[in-house]
Amino acid sequence: MKVFLTGATGFVGSHVARAYAAGGAELRLLTRSSSNLASLEGIAGETVVGDLRQADGLRAALTGCDALVHVAADYRLWVRDPETMFAANVTGTRELLRIAREVGVPRVVYTSSVATMGFKADGTIVDEASPVSVADMIGVYKRSKFLGEVEAIAAAKAGQHVMILNPTTPIGAEDRKPTPTGGIVVDFLNGKFPAYMETGLNLVDVGEVARMHVEALGRGTPGERYILGGENLTLKQILDRMSAITGIPSPTMKVPHAVAMAFAFFEENFTGRLRGKEPRATVESVRMGKKMMFASSAKAERELGFRVLPVYGALRSAIEWFVANGYAPVPPELKR
Repeated sequence: MKVFLTGATGFVGSHVARAYAAGGAELRLLTRSSSNLASLEGIAGETVVGDLRQADGLRAALTGCDALVHVAADYRLWVRDPETMFAANVTGTRELLRIAREVGVPRVVYTSSVATMGFKADGTIVDEASPVSVADMIGVYKRSKFLGEVEAIAAAKAGQHVMILNPTTPIGAEDRKPTPTGGIVVDFLNGKFPAYMETGLNLVDVGEVARMHVEALGRGTPGERYILGGENLTLKQILDRMSAITGIPSPTMKVPHAVAMAFAFFEENFTGRLRGKEPRATVESVRMGKKMMFASSAKAERELGFRVLPVYGALRSAIEWFVANGYAPVPPELKR
């Protein structure tokens, strides 16, 4: 099987690439000219240099493939020019799907996000059937992923075989950038997490997310969304688990949303707009934090054979990888 994979140099994408390679797939891996290829070490495959914002340039690479697995996305919680994110996540997705149809790629897996679901502030556990609209999307990233998903659903309704996967918050080793979630782990390891905000996430083992990208080619219903999640945890519970693994004290001070909002406003305007650097917090991220992002993966378990795994192993793997690769000093418990 010949697979064209986007996003292979990213956190989730690199795990997906390894899962396909382990199954004997012949890989064509989309990279950008500026991509760090460290995540591809040891993965047999042909690299193709290109850009989602210039999808027509990928026609030759897609030709002859048995599947397109579209994992790539512009994933940032702050961006100076929102149009660049929409160009990659929405227009790029639509055009990539169009070209795949035109060259006869028979199957597509599109990696969306749990961010497109209709979350509530009261901690209600949502699923794929929970009511939601683009008006519910807080922030450029969420809006762009929601609209990209709309493109994938439309393509499926028009007859294209497109499977839509919605990972929650993946955690594990090899998070090189790191992702915003990996950034939480790194900050905790470096003692830069003195307080916490009342919010909640669903953490999922990135290895199980990768396995589902292989399984989804032959299972499930095109055009349907499938949440891939693990454990629903408050941020405080996540910090407490990291404390148990590392021996680093978990913060005990809870920051009110109003204080977090004031800090984010300062960071966004001073660090972001005036200094041109990525702020440590944004107004939209604090607004998102008011919603508990708790989700159910029952549909994926039932239809795809997804496994909801305890997150401890993946969280420990992430911590050990960050420490081993110099992102943080060795914590007390890992010195033993």
